[in-house]
Amino acid sequence: MWQEINYKEVSNDILVPNTTCKINPAEIESIEDNSIAQEVGFESGDSIISINGKKPRDLIDYQILISEEFLNISVLDKNNEIHDISIEKDQDLNLGINFKDALFDSIRQCNNKCPFCFIDQQPSGKRKSLYVKDDDYRLSFLYGSYLTLTNLSKEDWKRIATQKLSPLFVSVHATDPDTREKLLKNKRARIILDQISWFEKNSIQIHAQIVVCPDINDGKILERSIYELANFHKKTAKTVLSVAIVPVGLTKFRPENDGMKSISSEYAIKTIKQVERIQASLQLNLGTRFCWLADEWYLIAGTNLPSYKTYENMPQESNGVGSIRSFLKTLSEKTKNLPEKVNKPKKISWIVGKLVYEALIPIVKKLNLIDGLTINLYGLPSIYWGQEQVVTGLLTGEDLIYGLKNKDLGEAIYLPSIMLKLNTDLFLDDKNIKEVENQLNTKIHILDDSNDIINILIGKSNNTNTLKNA
Repeated sequence: MWQEINYKEVSNDILVPNTTCKINPAEIESIEDNSIAQEVGFESGDSIISINGKKPRDLIDYQILISEEFLNISVLDKNNEIHDISIEKDQDLNLGINFKDALFDSIRQCNNKCPFCFIDQQPSGKRKSLYVKDDDYRLSFLYGSYLTLTNLSKEDWKRIATQKLSPLFVSVHATDPDTREKLLKNKRARIILDQISWFEKNSIQIHAQIVVCPDINDGKILERSIYELANFHKKTAKTVLSVAIVPVGLTKFRPENDGMKSISSEYAIKTIKQVERIQASLQLNLGTRFCWLADEWYLIAGTNLPSYKTYENMPQESNGVGSIRSFLKTLSEKTKNLPEKVNKPKKISWIVGKLVYEALIPIVKKLNLIDGLTINLYGLPSIYWGQEQVVTGLLTGEDLIYGLKNKDLGEAIYLPSIMLKLNTDLFLDDKNIKEVENQLNTKIHILDDSNDIINILIGKSNNTNTLKNA
């Protein structure tokens, strides 16, 4: 199709591709308005072959390559014709190109066999993307997904150091070699502390997580893991920035006799007390709590969430650590000055996972004091996964149909976008929005964030003292 470039001719080049992977042209999904790419004539469906003679492996390479002032870009258009484009721009200016995928070569998949892996706890026959077990350091750097470090090649380690791909997000689970090997079922899992030492030497920072599995990596092993990770949080070199402690999640589809135990309320209370003792000790010695429990621990235990300030700078909010507290804080601030009534009576339903239901009741009660506004809050269990207490993001189309059948839903139901595959209308069980709407005979509206909840679900205007009819 086109003349491949011999990238090995460039010595000491940080953009030398891994020769074991096929690098495909980077397909463009969309072009931003009023961008350089739009002005030049790039279109959706075009693909970038190379930039200044180098073929980007992924979005990271692309961002490095376009930081140059002068760009020579080889483009494959939708008609399979190749064009060479020259661009002169400011070094820090983006081109305005969005790609179909962040990785232009193959994704690195997990080579571990963790019995608690959620990917393996799904039914068969769903869309292929649900069964991809990514363990790719590039996705960790770009999007904060967790990796185990067990499948990195020498080239990968060199690239991490050279391109300073920091911070990364690492699933540690246990620093004890025997325990980590048992959990990951991989002998390469034993050297986690040596790998973190390498990060320290090369000035790469990480956020760590520990998925707690009762009677395996809890108790003294959990305490040891936290303190050994804290040894890499020094005034001179903060290699491990934070640790998230997450409860294991189990579904009805997991293999029998897998040795896993679910988290009970009593167990959650015990773990909270243990970790809070450790936090107090670390606060004295390091000036930070360093490790934090995921919100699920407090919800399972039936205890109050910690105050907002205890999460410090919210280092692991995207991992469900403090995210509900942050969400409630935002909602509380945005609902300080509510109108007394709405112009037109309105009844709607807000759907969340049963695990977070109790935490949202005070906010909904406050909103329902507005004359003419009724919000039904439904906290659903998951029939699909076989979990009574479930977070909102795991609710499926089947759960909605089963849990809301014959319920008073009002004019429409509102769902957080985390229930859907990104940029699609698909739930985790492959049902789409239209199917669920037809089954429930109602309309579904999607909420992206707390601003949406105010502006759409609540319908509050920033400029008036009445509610809009959203």
